[in-house]
Amino acid sequence: MSVDVQDLAGRPVIIGGGIAGLMTALHLAPEPVLLLSRSLLGADVSSAWAQGGLAASLGDDDDPALHLSDTLAAGDGLCDADAARRIVYAAPGPIEDLARLGVRFDRTPEGALTLGLEAAHSRRRIVHAGGDGSGREVMRGLVAAVRSTPTIAVVEDIEARRLAVEDGRVTGVLARCSTGPVFLATVRVILATGGIGGLFHDSTNPLGSCGHGLALAARAGATLADLEFIQFHPTALDGPGRPMPLISEAVRGEGATIVDETGRRFLHGVRGAELAPRDIVARAVWRHLADGHRVFLDVRKKPGATFAQQFPTIASACNKAGIDPAHDLIPIRPAQHYHMGGVAVDLAGRTSVQGLWACGEVASTGLHGANRLASNSLTEAVVCARWVAESVAASPQHRGKPAMASDLPPPDPRPVRPLLSHALGVTRDGEGLKEAARALLLLFQRHDTASDSAAVGLMIAIAALQRRESRGAHFRTDFPHHAAGARRSQITLDTAVAAARELASSPTPESVS
Repeated sequence: MSVDVQDLAGRPVIIGGGIAGLMTALHLAPEPVLLLSRSLLGADVSSAWAQGGLAASLGDDDDPALHLSDTLAAGDGLCDADAARRIVYAAPGPIEDLARLGVRFDRTPEGALTLGLEAAHSRRRIVHAGGDGSGREVMRGLVAAVRSTPTIAVVEDIEARRLAVEDGRVTGVLARCSTGPVFLATVRVILATGGIGGLFHDSTNPLGSCGHGLALAARAGATLADLEFIQFHPTALDGPGRPMPLISEAVRGEGATIVDETGRRFLHGVRGAELAPRDIVARAVWRHLADGHRVFLDVRKKPGATFAQQFPTIASACNKAGIDPAHDLIPIRPAQHYHMGGVAVDLAGRTSVQGLWACGEVASTGLHGANRLASNSLTEAVVCARWVAESVAASPQHRGKPAMASDLPPPDPRPVRPLLSHALGVTRDGEGLKEAARALLLLFQRHDTASDSAAVGLMIAIAALQRRESRGAHFRTDFPHHAAGARRSQITLDTAVAAARELASSPTPESVS
């Protein structure tokens, strides 16, 4: 670690080196900022794995009102309409910003942006880079820009372990680097480390994405929102590898179909078929698998011969699995992909804890509602990063309170994975959620390496248990219909623990039988 923490002089600390963190740092320039990355900058972050692109109404037949309508429809009644409107109307601007930073978006021979189609979008509005390598290309451009900005101090191989809070206000970050624990005194912290895939057996996320940002915020006393809404992507490559390779929705946007082992398109009766919202397609695939079928993606006719050229990352993953997409069906199954829930924030990224902001997947702005519209997540990150940076820059800039650095062990999500995979998958039920909550409470109370992951899992389980309906990505077999007057959920770690303790003290079905 080359940065002298005594020289921070009240600079903001950004936790996370994905698109949200890098964009926020760039927008804060020329104000000095410290950016913490758990690994080499740009590596092992969900942003770099994004195959889809950024959704923005740029086509001649499109406008922000249509984009907003599609977003609200996918969100299934739980989007914050005002937040969604502001974000989608602002979406075209950051595309131009990224291009100026050197991101090489896919373009037509005439130089216009190539626009792709993904599920539940009524127009072609997905801006891609490198075919199915959009996240990788955007990260390449942003990493280069950050490294060339002298006011951004990047510290790699460091992990934040706790936020110091006094009287409801952030006073610093307790972190661990290769030389040991360190305390970073600051009154301005931006969480930009999202993703919970490491809490599930089947996920398309890096295994290190295990709700770390949520745990930091929750232990600091922040309010979290919509945690029960977890998106499962319907087309992950079904094989032994973990994380599971993603097969982008854009493949279906180019005409690929979903079939079973008999060649039947069993989604034919579903409105929108292969291009229905992700939650609908994921449940249909899940049920077909549960009925004993195998499920495949057929790309042989569409996209056909151009598949490998259009989707080189996916073609490479298939080839490594011994599959030739030009001649073979691609086996698929749903896998955890994105978390609509997160730290409750306003559009400036402010949380309920003074001095703490959140941006990207770790935040819950209300854009996604119960089910994220494809490719809205990268758009949200780059749009909100500017607003977060403006809010941080306008806040007090004095030093944080120095404190002694104490060591804390790294989080270990492995004990939590079987619990969340079983109880919080594509479909849920009350008894399974109660059983998981009781087990997660016990893990949380051990105060060991599994405690942070258990805290995140516990909050998700309680939020899912309290939503006694099915909506978007949250489907309960014991409450399969919408409930009237449904609202966005909010929870804190304290309220989740209290609810779980009440469950633990109540009799289980076995004890009363």
